[in-house]
Amino acid sequence: MVERLIRTVKEQCIWLHNFASLDDARQALAIWFQYYNEERPHQALKMQTPRQVYKLAA
Repeated sequence: MVERLIRTVKEQCIWLHNFASLDDARQALAIWFQYYNEERPHQALKMQTPRQVYKLAA
């Protein structure tokens, strides 16, 4: 499962940017992870976001 996440991060974020600095990379990854967890529906979660699933579990 971790390998799948790493591949997704690479394909949808890292490979699409040419970072000028480590801070630029951190900022882009923070934005992407926010999108991944709060906006992007996941097929494994029945097309819900992790945030929606977490709210239901809490």
